[in-house]
Order: sequence, then structure tokens, then C-alpha cells
Amino acid sequence: MAAGAVGVAQACLDACLAYTTARRQFGSRIADFQQVGATLADMAADVQAARLLVYHAAWTADQGLPATQAASVAKLFATEAAGRAAAQAVLLHGNRGYSTEYPVERYYRDIKGLQIYEGTSHIQRLIIARELVGKPG
Repeated sequence: MAAGAVGVAQACLDACLAYTTARRQFGSRIADFQQVGATLADMAADVQAARLLVYHAAWTADQGLPATQAASVAKLFATEAAGRAAAQAVLLHGNRGYSTEYPVERYYRDIKGLQIYEGTSHIQRLIIARELVGKPG
């Protein structure tokens, strides 16, 4: 689920880069507007961080080490980052982001499934907390 969320977040970033560098407003690319650039930068940072968390969880499992916490952290962060990316992608595309003309509206819908399958963010937080402090009893 975490790796799938990274894919959705990357797809949102790619779609936003293509759209904001092609779309012009007031004689400039909208990608050159400071707030749009800041949004793109935040998306890129989230994608990179989520990808590294997924790699870390996979490496931990490959080493035969306990991977519950690493997997939960990766799923929690990646799905929430993808949710933020999808929401921002819809906004950056304006009214086009809410139509089927561009793929970002589908990403916005799809990420909800990834946030729910195999444990919601609430459940991931419970798992992480239990791993951190130990199980009672």
C-alpha cells in the first residue's frame, strides 16, 4: 500500500509539473508563481521522503528484521503524503482538476482507497505507538 501511495504521489507531482509549466496566466507560467512553486517543492519533498520510507521498510524486511514499525510508518506517511499531493493537484489544476479531463481527479479518489486498505492512518498510528512503547501486559 505504501509503495502504491508513492506512485500516486509521484503521478500527482508529474501531472502538476506538466500542467503548471504549460499553463500561462498573466503572461507567465503558473509554475513560476511563488506559491505554486512552493506547493510543487512540498510535493517533491513528500514524494522523496515517502519513497525512502518504503525503501527502508523493504530493506528491513529483506534483512529478516522485525518490520512492523517500519512498514506502518511507511504506509502512514506515504498515504497521507499522497492525499496531500492529490488535494493540491486538484487545486493547482483549478476547475480542470475536478473534471475527468485531467487524471488528478482520479488520483484524488484513488488515494482514499489506499488510505483505508490494510489499516487506516488511525490504525497505523496505533501500531506505531505500540511498537514504540511496547504492548501492555
